[in-house]
Amino acid sequence: FNINLSAKTRKAFLDNLIDYEYKNPGSLSRSDIMEEVDTFMFEGHDTTSSAVTFSLFVIGTYPDVQEKIVAELYDIFGESDRNVEMKDLKQMEYLEKVIKETLRMYPSVPHISRMLTNDIKLDDNRTLPAGTNVSLLIYHMNRNPRFYPDPEKFDPERFSEDEVQKRHPFAYIPFSAGPRNCIGQKFAMMELKVILSTILRKLQVETITKREDFVLLSLLILRSNIPIMIKFKPRIALA
Repeated sequence: FNINLSAKTRKAFLDNLIDYEYKNPGSLSRSDIMEEVDTFMFEGHDTTSSAVTFSLFVIGTYPDVQEKIVAELYDIFGESDRNVEMKDLKQMEYLEKVIKETLRMYPSVPHISRMLTNDIKLDDNRTLPAGTNVSLLIYHMNRNPRFYPDPEKFDPERFSEDEVQKRHPFAYIPFSAGPRNCIGQKFAMMELKVILSTILRKLQVETITKREDFVLLSLLILRSNIPIMIKFKPRIALA
């Protein structure tokens, strides 16, 4: 790699990888760097597609939720049709709650697996020995009434600051958790905010397919067994 990193005021993800290899010769091969960039940039396509689909589904299902999002966007953009900037994303607090609640009910990755590195003692005194493969059923964890009363109800306020503080941080893990969590979770949230805000500033969303019309398929990526039909109409005004 022949790149002058000193000429850049802010390093991108690829820059950091190249810089690390430069300072630690032999630590990362060209193939290693390419694979990391591929994981970060491309492996999130299906998960993001699933998140966008189900976000539009719930937004089109609940007009009151859509109105609150649009009102928030109007406060940020007014009548302007300018592009979304980084500072705008930080102000999309209600939209972020909607996205998080969507991922609670419809996690893009409904289950993950891990191998235990240590013995784990459960509350009932049973022990899972090191080396055991454990499956975490995120879809069902997110519907545990112990942490989410009336779990089938779509309620973005579950992610208000006060409500979040009441729950164990690992009660919500759509991006997994710990040192091996999803490397792209912050990027994914930014991406979802940009996509959804751009759509909702220009279009009104109406869901045609009802929840009772489809079955969820718990594959590697959460999907519906039939296409979810959504109608878009030009938005006359933002507010």
